[in-house]
Amino acid sequence: MVTTLDIHTHKQGLYDITSYLRTLVHGSEIENGLCTVFIQHTTASLIVQENSGASAQFDLEHWAQRLVPEKDPAYTHTVEGPDGMSAHLRSVLTNTSLSIPVMNNELALGDRQGIFVWEHRRVGTSRHLAIDIRP
Repeated sequence: MVTTLDIHTHKQGLYDITSYLRTLVHGSEIENGLCTVFIQHTTASLIVQENSGASAQFDLEHWAQRLVPEKDPAYTHTVEGPDGMSAHLRSVLTNTSLSIPVMNNELALGDRQGIFVWEHRRVGTSRHLAIDIRP
């Protein structure tokens, strides 16, 4: 089963897509297999991260801002604005695709794991994901 998902972000940060993916897996009726998610962008990414509290997400965002600052004078790619190149670099450091096992018609995530789109641009936009669930 192949489908798409559009996520509308409104600022930098993490957007939980776990429940949507769980619904797709349940609807697929695939007992055991693989769910692959691919984000079709170079300034946003996908991560598996703790979903039981906002503090881990807050810390991740602030860590990324320290690790890859905006407006670094060494950047030559500035056509997309002051957050463009830092968003590209943050995407490279994370993932543009994830593969999650499906077991007993469920995503095989741990108790506190969730799947997130990580928006790296200051102003949000529409993000497109391709999702493939197969035995």
